[in-house]
Amino acid sequence: MQAFKLSAGDVFPELTVSDLNGGDINLGEPDAPNDWKLVIVYRGKHCPLCTKYLTQLNEFTDKLAELKVDLVAVSADPIEKVKDQMAGINPTYKVGYGLSIEQMRSLGLYISDPRSPEETDRPFAEPGLFLINEKGNVQLTDISNAPFARPDLETLVGGIGFIRSNDYPIRGTHQS
Repeated sequence: MQAFKLSAGDVFPELTVSDLNGGDINLGEPDAPNDWKLVIVYRGKHCPLCTKYLTQLNEFTDKLAELKVDLVAVSADPIEKVKDQMAGINPTYKVGYGLSIEQMRSLGLYISDPRSPEETDRPFAEPGLFLINEKGNVQLTDISNAPFARPDLETLVGGIGFIRSNDYPIRGTHQS
């Protein structure tokens, strides 16, 4: 089976998830006054590396706001697991939950099955991130098939600043 890959420059798909604080989040649409959006897909409560990454993400919300980049983290976990995990993280950004397998596929994410019922009780997305520009296109993407490979947040946010201040083009769009 050929897997779908959301590529740099593609229009980010119309995806809505539930917001931890109530209501819905359109993953591809930034909230004003921001005009770009950073979507961080994480594995879920069962992943200690995700908890560490999401905690570190708190350190970068102000810098992202200065860059006019809206931020959301999202997983396939149900609200109960997300509430429990976020109680220890105290996120300074939006958190979505309930990402469906169909939504994961539309983003081209790797999807894993739990190794045991103790790990989790449903298929989940491996880490991914998408920076969506003001035109709704994927400016930057990083998709991993394991929790150990994800961008360093300081380097990522510094790179976003470089992209924004230098009108840096979308890279990786060469077609043979």
